[in-house]
Amino acid sequence: MVSGLLVALVLAVIHATLVIHVRHTLQASAWEGARLASYYDTSLSDGIELTRRLIIQGVGPGYAQSVDARPGTVAGQPGVVVTVSAPFPAVGLWSLGGELRVEAAAALEQPG
Repeated sequence: MVSGLLVALVLAVIHATLVIHVRHTLQASAWEGARLASYYDTSLSDGIELTRRLIIQGVGPGYAQSVDARPGTVAGQPGVVVTVSAPFPAVGLWSLGGELRVEAAAALEQPG
């Protein structure tokens, strides 16, 4: 009886760790995409493409389906906001529904 509870607890910890890993990977990828898109000589599509590539390398192509970049503000300054919406990993990396959504922003680089 105790071993069954222990196995369930270990599996729950492993799954929580996986969900945290996926979220952090999405967040870091969005931040890198926003940072690239905020450079003076790049565009929003450059940031979207980098974000997608990093997500595919980190957790797989199923999580890079919905990536969006738009102009925004960061601490009152003009900037870029990258938003990633991905399926929530409910059973391993498979989703049974739900959405994991992260945003990252970077201020625009000023020329000169």
